[in-house]
Amino acid sequence: MGTVPLRHVRIHGHDIGYRRTGSGPAVLLVHGMAGSSATWRAVMPALGADHLVVAPDLLGHGESAKPLGDYSLGAYASGLRDLLGALDVGPVTVVGQSLGGGVAMQLAYQHPELVERLVLVNSGGLGREVSWILRALTLPAAEYVMPVVFPGFVREAGDALGRALARIGIRAPSLEEVWQAYASLTETANRQSFVRTLRAVIDLGGQSVSASDRLYLTAGMPTLIVWGDRDPIIPVAHAYAAHDAMPGSRLEVFEGIGHFPHVECPDAFVAVLLDFLATTETTDHDPARFRELLLHPPTR
Repeated sequence: MGTVPLRHVRIHGHDIGYRRTGSGPAVLLVHGMAGSSATWRAVMPALGADHLVVAPDLLGHGESAKPLGDYSLGAYASGLRDLLGALDVGPVTVVGQSLGGGVAMQLAYQHPELVERLVLVNSGGLGREVSWILRALTLPAAEYVMPVVFPGFVREAGDALGRALARIGIRAPSLEEVWQAYASLTETANRQSFVRTLRAVIDLGGQSVSASDRLYLTAGMPTLIVWGDRDPIIPVAHAYAAHDAMPGSRLEVFEGIGHFPHVECPDAFVAVLLDFLATTETTDHDPARFRELLLHPPTR
């Protein structure tokens, strides 16, 4: 990944891959399902000019270990807590894309003392609707069909095609990102982790885990919602609904952009994120305020 190499740290006996660059206020970048820290390659250098930026490979993804175990949002949030502790980083502005958005919200909910700001990018966990392909892959025995759906020889052919297109100057960032996720699923360990993660948050009817009933807890936490209005995986309607439910949140919708704004329009994404960081004050966790919100949620 260019000038931001992958590093490893061992936590609870498992290797965790992560990328780290820059110095200053900390920003934690959390990728989506079947992704990795490499998804942030186009934005990390610019963000690292004035911030400490950490981008992990979530357990079961990228170059991190892929053990049997818990792949729930809560487990991922605890894993991020432990990673930040091991790296002596925090508190952070947490930026989560797709599945990473759900993880980011869970981190803010479970460990509010670690989160100064929240940024949700085409985030999961904000509504029931999701791509039918992901819903179909939650069916029983889907993991046994996936080797046919994701054969290795197709990955190799796709890699060759990608190199050929690059040589003649043709790039399609969104398709490249989807292809990287596809390619990862040709490996047995990746498929197993993917299915466990998928079934923890999605069922045949759609997304099965939602933060919608507790978004009011973000009152007082600077929150930015970023979405592409052409997202084929999670509809942009979720962005508008979340913005309405999160008092004081900012909303930025990129026209003509799909599920990966940080990949498809990295310069615009960085500009929006840096402006948000520069124009908002960090929040400190106040247990008394948190208790008051729980007991007396704001009425709408």
